[in-house]
Amino acid sequence: MTPPSETMRPFGPRVWSRGGHAQTLLGFLARRSLRWSLPQEDLVVPSGDGIPLLVRATYQEGPRQARPLLVLLHGLGGTDASGYLVATALLAHARGYHVYRMNMRGAGDSLPLSGRLYNAGQDKDLLAVLERAAQESGKVFLAGFSLGASLALLALGRLRDRLPRALRAAAGVSPPLDLRACALALERVSNRPYQVYFMRALRRGYRALQSRAPGEFEAGIEDRAHTVFEFDDLITARYGGYGSAEDYYARSSAGPWLRHIVHPTLILAAKDDPMIPSASLEAFEDSPATNREILGTGGHVGFVAPTSAPGSFWAAERVLGFLDAYGDKER
Repeated sequence: MTPPSETMRPFGPRVWSRGGHAQTLLGFLARRSLRWSLPQEDLVVPSGDGIPLLVRATYQEGPRQARPLLVLLHGLGGTDASGYLVATALLAHARGYHVYRMNMRGAGDSLPLSGRLYNAGQDKDLLAVLERAAQESGKVFLAGFSLGASLALLALGRLRDRLPRALRAAAGVSPPLDLRACALALERVSNRPYQVYFMRALRRGYRALQSRAPGEFEAGIEDRAHTVFEFDDLITARYGGYGSAEDYYARSSAGPWLRHIVHPTLILAAKDDPMIPSASLEAFEDSPATNREILGTGGHVGFVAPTSAPGSFWAAERVLGFLDAYGDKER
């Protein structure tokens, strides 16, 4: 579907910056120095099963109900401080939004609170944060990136009847709609740098968790995992309540749930994303509420081009343009 009365600049990367790997790397480099400099308040939100979730909230001045609130969700290995999240949050705040930067359980500074591992199927955690957001604003919006985009889309479809009425619209940038296909894509030789990056982050996070609760998490098991698929099979599935990586992917992939989405939703991705097979972006049925935009280039959460957003993050401008169109309209 096409959102009403929306205008913005098209994606126009420099010629030398085109290509999946170039866009992915340039996006990382352009945003790695971004830091959150505005006041923030730490909120501890209990999940559906009682696990505390850490949310970094930044509010506009004045009555809170008078302003829209944007919930942002990071990807694999990310936190509330990830460059793409900070870039989007800064642009949203400049446009008048309250901002929630949500940490998945066990990510970043949430580790001491939750003592648990996050995974792509924990949609009820997101539901809890959206419900808290709805207590503070009558206009709530949602945007996720990479694994966070997958989780957001899963919640929009699977929990559609439980989402707060205040939720107006949502967006997912570079979502792995088919988790299995994306995990296997990381095993390509050309994707080895990404595999190494994610595995370092996953091992580091697991070791920190294991050191805090040695009786709950087996020491050394992470050394047996050399790929994301193996990590999910040995650790994510075991401690997330799944039978195997295959079971985890089948039960947590967002793709099959897209056709159930009833909120206006932008799905933004690139055909040259090195981590997401392009076929998987087109493999699932849409709902009338979804607007799927698959660009020719953009990489994985790259989308580097002239824009009003910090870190040359054109996707942040695109997301805000889409959400702004629904700010004064009921679903």
